Amino acid sequence: MTTTTHNRNDRFGRFLERRDDRDFPYYNGQPVEIPTWKWVLIILACVVGFVALTTIPAANNVELLLPRSLFTAIMLIAFILLAGRHWTAIFRKPTGGDWVAMLVYGLVTFVVSFILGALVRAIFGATANTAADGLASGGAPEIITFYVGTAIQLLGEELFSILPFLALMYFFYTKAKLSRKTSIIIAWLVIGVYFGAAHLPTYDWNVIQALVGIGVARLLLTLAFIRTKNILVSTGAHILNDWIGFTFVLVTSAALVS
Repeated sequence: MTTTTHNRNDRFGRFLERRDDRDFPYYNGQPVEIPTWKWVLIILACVVGFVALTTIPAANNVELLLPRSLFTAIMLIAFILLAGRHWTAIFRKPTGGDWVAMLVYGLVTFVVSFILGALVRAIFGATANTAADGLASGGAPEIITFYVGTAIQLLGEELFSILPFLALMYFFYTKAKLSRKTSIIIAWLVIGVYFGAAHLPTYDWNVIQALVGIGVARLLLTLAFIRTKNILVSTGAHILNDWIGFTFVLVTSAALVS
């Protein structure tokens, strides 16, 4: 577990950071320092995982289990190898407060994303996310593997976001000598843009939709990690957010089919 070694005054207020002994790992050498060259390799693993996810062909959700699993596994294995036994510092057993945060951030992200999505569609036009299209007619194997596969992928999306966030925190705090708060804010904003940009192909290169709709959702989900220092919380919030939308599409399309 990480040890809090920074000045308490360098923490954000209770609205963003809980008053507990949790702190971000690695940025200040606790519980271990991950040097720059290892962070570069970890980020390269994120790129390789993303390439696997987006280039391996799959005709249905059963076949999609392979690229979705590789996406997550490549990053997680690289992180475990490079962080050693301290890789578990971002994976904590959820407390009662963690479960509450998971629910709150998941629902808030869904509501904000819904509102922003409606505004972007009305003003700029938008491309629909077709991930859940055709599920109702695909039968039980398609539906089950869709939910299992998206859960695996969404853990991967959290690794894809949180690992670079921690790398940036390390660079800004340890190398650039910025304050903890400044390091967090810059890393938080950069990851929002980075994650939104990664979704450009999904939304037919609609820059506004990707950077505003998806980027803002990423900012909210990263706040779940900032508050709890637990990637399981941001993953749970991400799954809740996406599954609500996917389930709505599934239920409405099933009603139309029947």
